[in-house]
Amino acid sequence: MKFISTRGATPAHSFEQVVMTGLAPDGGLFVPEALPQFSRDEIASWAGLSYPDLALKVIAPFVDGEIPEADLKELIDRSYGNFRHEAIAPLVQSGHNEWILELFHGPTLAFKDFALQFLGNLLDYILAKRDQRVVIMGATSGDTGSAAIEGCKQCKNLDIFILHPHNRVSEVQRRQMTTVLADNVHNIALQGNFDDCQNMVKASFADQSFLPEGRQLAAVNSINWARIMAQIVYYFWASLSLGGPHRAVSFSVPTGNFGDIFAGYLAKQMGLPIDQLVIATNQNDILHRCISANDHTTHALQHSLAPSMDIMISSNFERLLFDLYDRDGAAIAGLMAEAKAGQMDLSDEALARAREVFSSFRTDDTGMVDTIRQVWADSGYLLDPHTAIGLAAARACRRDSTTPMVTLATAHPAKFADAVHAAGYQDEPELPAHMADLWQREERFTVLEQEIGAVQQFMAANITA
Repeated sequence: MKFISTRGATPAHSFEQVVMTGLAPDGGLFVPEALPQFSRDEIASWAGLSYPDLALKVIAPFVDGEIPEADLKELIDRSYGNFRHEAIAPLVQSGHNEWILELFHGPTLAFKDFALQFLGNLLDYILAKRDQRVVIMGATSGDTGSAAIEGCKQCKNLDIFILHPHNRVSEVQRRQMTTVLADNVHNIALQGNFDDCQNMVKASFADQSFLPEGRQLAAVNSINWARIMAQIVYYFWASLSLGGPHRAVSFSVPTGNFGDIFAGYLAKQMGLPIDQLVIATNQNDILHRCISANDHTTHALQHSLAPSMDIMISSNFERLLFDLYDRDGAAIAGLMAEAKAGQMDLSDEALARAREVFSSFRTDDTGMVDTIRQVWADSGYLLDPHTAIGLAAARACRRDSTTPMVTLATAHPAKFADAVHAAGYQDEPELPAHMADLWQREERFTVLEQEIGAVQQFMAANITA
């Protein structure tokens, strides 16, 4: 299988090349030339598989033999071996034909573990085979950073630098990153917002001249195709658990960077019967505005109680646009230039195509807190703020009560005490046992100005010789 850039000016890459390159040299994002296709009979035959065995079925066609199947199976098994629920991604019923897919049983209590545990093992495998050392540079709005660090801290062949917006992530999110004191782990608290962090990462990938000779950047953000690929799996898992593929299932996804719901779109394109895909946003609602009103105007970011969704530049949306515009790289390059300038209008045809697949909904902190409060009162189930936004969207957009509606629970509520306290939950949400001493652990991070030269100078000075 080969992979091409959404901007059309980069030669096709192999799977390993895509994993190591991250962002395409022309500034675009890699996507497969063609998606694997699974028949309903083939999907049905996977019912009853364990999560790792299902992951092997979904992921193997993308790898296409570049990694021997036995080695790929070992990487997948290792990636999910430290999840703290036997089901890996259990479903909990929250209402009539309404379900929560708990994606927070990994080591950092967030859905990012599904992709980043796998990506860390995958990178280490490829680097060992190549006898190569790289520099990981990533940006986080809260959960990606800790999951990336957890996935990569044991890797012998890389240094990792994670940028997070200073004082704009929750305390648990910050401590999960900054209490990992491994010599190859470096946390940078940037005086800015997530979009500033993300833009700095993209600029550094475009010009890597600040790195020592022989080193290159590798990506752990969802610009890396391997992350999207790993996230496709849990859509198949949830569907099979609820009677798929013999009946369709709908999904509501709290999203800021569009990667998680794009994985659901790909699952649908690969043959999984999905009825609705609901884009759920907070007050930083550029994705909702784009789908509902063709308004992709960039507004100032608003700090919210759901900080992982405080994003205005949704990188993975470009991958969807590539399909909406018939995979015309030149058209996408033009659209991205418009978006960078703060305004982008979709064609009528592209917008109509998007609306055939996606619904969207927006709620602010008040609506999110109300949902946490209501669900706790009704069932004693405590939602994190992002999942609450997803559930509110599911209930607002649902077309058919006979179709199972699954909301992706993206994080454990203990990571967002401010939001659950605002909903009237009196106790401190309890961290799992393996993280109970988080408040006592030593922290280490560096605060830097929003200036790319300062960040790159810090990185160059701290890369292992």
